[in-house]
Amino acid sequence: MRVAIAGAGNVGRSIAAELVGNGHQVLLIERDPDSMRPERVPEAEWLLADACELENLRQAHLEGCDVAVAATGDDKVNLVVSLLSKTEFAVPRVVARVNRAENEWLFNEEWGVDVSVSKPRLLAALVEEAVSVGDLVRLLTFRQSQANLVEITLPLEAPHVGSRVADVPLPHDVALVAILRGRRVIAPSPDDTLEAGDELVFVCNEDAEDATRSVFLGKRR
Repeated sequence: MRVAIAGAGNVGRSIAAELVGNGHQVLLIERDPDSMRPERVPEAEWLLADACELENLRQAHLEGCDVAVAATGDDKVNLVVSLLSKTEFAVPRVVARVNRAENEWLFNEEWGVDVSVSKPRLLAALVEEAVSVGDLVRLLTFRQSQANLVEITLPLEAPHVGSRVADVPLPHDVALVAILRGRRVIAPSPDDTLEAGDELVFVCNEDAEDATRSVFLGKRR
């Protein structure tokens, strides 16, 4: 893929290094000369420019990008970059960083955002995921499809412990995508058996979360 990243701070550079390492073409756009550190990610292209300026994005040939990432530390900038990327250059996938939790509601399809990554929400979700057994934890929201990535850790008394995946009545608009068992990552098949302590990872519609909780944890949960 060709990926444009607005913001070459620690977050932007880390994303760029990871993507370059996976074989993707990356362009880093940064408006602060002091943050221009091409030696940190020498395999990436670098552009000293303000990503909020339409002409600069034309110079970056954003229309040829598969993904645009708004990764600055300023939510206003990230919203403008997202909107321009989607409306002016029709970038298929726009990912935006949310810095302040109170601004999270703005990062939606109306501002051109396909996926928002909120650091406060993500950290809170990881804390919950680490300590929550017997509850549903929302890990990530996919804004464009209104679906969520959620996790349930099965307690010993969960209704379907010992059941085959094929025998569990999954609610509509819910997909079991992984079973985490110790250090193993299991792509679930119909004949896999659920065990106490399994971490079940689902993609599901928000309206189906309560039904998913009831199926796997019982109605009293």
